[in-house]
Amino acid sequence: MDKTDSTILSILKENSRASASDISKQVSLSVPAVTERIRKLEQTGVNEKYTIRVSPGASGYNLLAFILVKMDYSRNMEAFQDVCLQLPQVLECHHTAGPADFLLKVLFRDMQDIEDFLSCTLKDIKGVTDANTIICLSTLKEEITV
Repeated sequence: MDKTDSTILSILKENSRASASDISKQVSLSVPAVTERIRKLEQTGVNEKYTIRVSPGASGYNLLAFILVKMDYSRNMEAFQDVCLQLPQVLECHHTAGPADFLLKVLFRDMQDIEDFLSCTLKDIKGVTDANTIICLSTLKEEITV
């Protein structure tokens, strides 16, 4: 991946619907050259998918929380991961080293939603022994930069 590929990715990250023609003008390459570079970025897995970004606030989800989860035994971790994959409010689930076994990024409508998730969903998952919730007040940056 060279500087031109990085520029193409930046353009697509800003607007995943940008045409090869528009991109070619910005990177000074022909349309077929840009199309080939995009195809290679997709084939090598650098560009995993094209998507949209939904505004959480506009969709009624106004509270973002990070939850540190401790497990009792490693044999329960796979089951925990399987459950997390099925929970729509869990945006991210990371297996971590440090004070907790997992870090969850979870989106909620309101405080009642958080309470229900912690009391009725998370604590009912086999192996969960502790959860420490951090409420996000604002997000300054949230992106992957290449």
